[in-house]
Amino acid sequence: MTLAAAYEANNIFAKIIRGEIPSVKVYDDADVLAFMDIYPQTDGHVLVIPKKARAVNLLDTPGEDLKALILAVQKVARAVEKALRPDGVRIMQFNGAQAGQSVFHVHFHIVPVYAEQPVRAHATGAPADGERLKEFAKRISAAL
Repeated sequence: MTLAAAYEANNIFAKIIRGEIPSVKVYDDADVLAFMDIYPQTDGHVLVIPKKARAVNLLDTPGEDLKALILAVQKVARAVEKALRPDGVRIMQFNGAQAGQSVFHVHFHIVPVYAEQPVRAHATGAPADGERLKEFAKRISAAL
């Protein structure tokens, strides 16, 4: 998918926003939803998405939506740091398939990095255990 692709209203994140597909929520307000990545790169990997913006990537996201989105990314990243005490935190955002974007709804990844835990490849492998994701979500949510 190119950078100029049209937004597809039935992408998986749009379905999560509408409640058609379940997710393990970490944070939810009128503008933003944060939830556990089902294919985490590390323990505690969270995705943050805008709920109103019908944008494929950062480049076509309206500024007013970006403001709420980036503030939520910061808020959730701080909670990840407080709850999980990683050695570092990666905040990533991909634009276009060639750049690594696999879901074409603008989103940010918050990936805690631990000295003794290797970082798995993006969007690969088997889905994580749901109960394990719920435990991480509970810890992160409590730190908000």
